Amino acid sequence: MKEHILIVDDEEMIRELLSSALTQDGEYVCHQATNVDEALALLEEQPVDLVISDIMMPGRSGVDLLRDLKKIDPEIAVLMITGLADMNTALQCVHLGADDYITKPFGIGRVLLTVKNLIERRRLAVEKKNYQTSLEFKVLEQTSQIRETMRELSSAYDNTLAALVKALDAREKEVGSHSERVMNYTTFLGGKLGIAGKDLQELAKGGLLHDIGKIGISDNILLKPGKLDDSEWVEMRTHPQVGYAILSEIPFLKTPAEIILSHHERFDGSGYPKQLKGAEIPIGSRVFSIVDTLDAMTSDRPYRKALPFAVVIDEVTKYRGSQFDPDIADLFLSIPRRHWEDCAGKHFL
Repeated sequence: MKEHILIVDDEEMIRELLSSALTQDGEYVCHQATNVDEALALLEEQPVDLVISDIMMPGRSGVDLLRDLKKIDPEIAVLMITGLADMNTALQCVHLGADDYITKPFGIGRVLLTVKNLIERRRLAVEKKNYQTSLEFKVLEQTSQIRETMRELSSAYDNTLAALVKALDAREKEVGSHSERVMNYTTFLGGKLGIAGKDLQELAKGGLLHDIGKIGISDNILLKPGKLDDSEWVEMRTHPQVGYAILSEIPFLKTPAEIILSHHERFDGSGYPKQLKGAEIPIGSRVFSIVDTLDAMTSDRPYRKALPFAVVIDEVTKYRGSQFDPDIADLFLSIPRRHWEDCAGKHFL
């Protein structure tokens, strides 16, 4: 495809000389203008690759044209023509964005070589710009694809985890999903405490997966209808460590694994497995201990039927500061019953 060149000069002889020389080999298409206004009007109809402009012309000067050209198309190549007496003006033009200048009287060979170099330089600049634009578009497109893939992976992880805990709940013959209810309670109470964003998401996963370690507990203990004896309790109390061992090697579940490890710790230090006390217990575990009590007491168990919500209130009040973090207990007690029922998707006795 031929490049288009605009020659702007008030001297017809110079315009014709340049146009004849540039079109001789058929590489370029030349257009002519006698002044700045005519040049700008032509550019509205015909985009060009290079402008060759005299500096000194009646009316507006070549410097004025240069300024307007760079506003219209910063990539357009501009070659200025100047007399020997206007060298300072020529250098000013270069400062304003002109690509080069030639002085009168000029040799046609020099003009042709300069034009060829400027056209090639512009072509490379346009290709580079187009490449960068294309690259930016590809980066945006790939970023979008990566985000969508990550979203799908996250959804797949969540669905897999949900299926796993449903299988665990089914193993314990839970009515509904104990783990999902605890996750809902945990998320709700965590939000009331000001936990948000990624921290709240990890807290929710800890709530959902808190009983994952029961995979390692035998059925005769896990499903025993009566109270466990001492040796059975020893095995039952290993489930936080088993759960931690399962999840701690999975990078995106490290924080939930810490919650799971300490979800049976007590505020006064009498819990297990590490007898952590007070603020030593991760806040997620302190949140969890209350809502797990809520779900355990308001759900049917192998050895008893669900208890009234009022019994939960009495339990939390009684063990505030010993089993439960007192501040979190107070917050729990301040929340109306109906909010907990909304989380559970059921009415309490």
